[in-house]
Amino acid sequence: MNRRYGLMLIVLALIWGSSFMFIKVAVRDLSPATLILGRLGLAALTLAIVVPALIGARATLRELRAHWPALAVVGLLNTAVPFWLLSWGETRIDSGLASIIQASVPIFNALLAFAFFHDQRVTRQMLGGVAIGFVGVALLVGAQPHAKILGALAVVGMATCYAIGGLLTRRFLSDTRPHVVALGTSAIAAVAVSPFGVIQAPGHVPGWRTLASVAVLGVLGTAAAYLLFFTIIAGAGAAYASLVTYLVPPVALAYSALFLGESIGLAALAGLALIFGGVTLGTRAPRRRGASSAETRFASASPEA
Repeated sequence: MNRRYGLMLIVLALIWGSSFMFIKVAVRDLSPATLILGRLGLAALTLAIVVPALIGARATLRELRAHWPALAVVGLLNTAVPFWLLSWGETRIDSGLASIIQASVPIFNALLAFAFFHDQRVTRQMLGGVAIGFVGVALLVGAQPHAKILGALAVVGMATCYAIGGLLTRRFLSDTRPHVVALGTSAIAAVAVSPFGVIQAPGHVPGWRTLASVAVLGVLGTAAAYLLFFTIIAGAGAAYASLVTYLVPPVALAYSALFLGESIGLAALAGLALIFGGVTLGTRAPRRRGASSAETRFASASPEA
């Protein structure tokens, strides 16, 4: 069993780590809005076929109807907006750098949980971890040339949105099946971005590399990755699934260096080390008494790219 989930975790890291590279390729020919429309549209169609087959069509429709207001909010904050911010950010910064900043999601999650959700008891260790993680983020943003700072800040905004979306998911959708959450949020986000994606669509047919990148991002990087991620959570727990946070940036850096020719600077490596150190300290908290298994299922559940 451990080997099975370990293999699944590695596959998930390889998929999500490649997403940054495919985004970088796609935004060369597509606007961020058109890219995420294609990505989310394909993901929603795939999940609309797979999820009812897994849990039943009636159960899927019943849960979608019961939780559509929360799904709409989470779909915007945890999918549509952060996907756009990441794609727009990668029009200005390297994909490897974006993957490192994205690894700070648990830091923002911990900070917002302390400040607004009161889900965990604040300790000096956790505050220290948050501070260290923020130093890493500040180092990465501050090391960018003036023309790239906005791109880096957009990815920081993406990480913040993921943190907010993850906390809202835990608060309002903890009794909803994760597969339904993935389907509902993807579909709602696709509808929300469709006007912008259509308006900003190019007047020519994109090249095969662009089309292939969108297809991979939608079917593999979103639909299949969500299903794989939630399968790991169900079988091995949210804490085990959250280990993917540590695996994605090195994988993304390797892809960017091998296939895109991006370089890895000392500031990026130092920022990565600080963020990882902060995540380790800032998210190592005692489990809250009385927390249900449904709540802990979502404790670390957030998309990576």
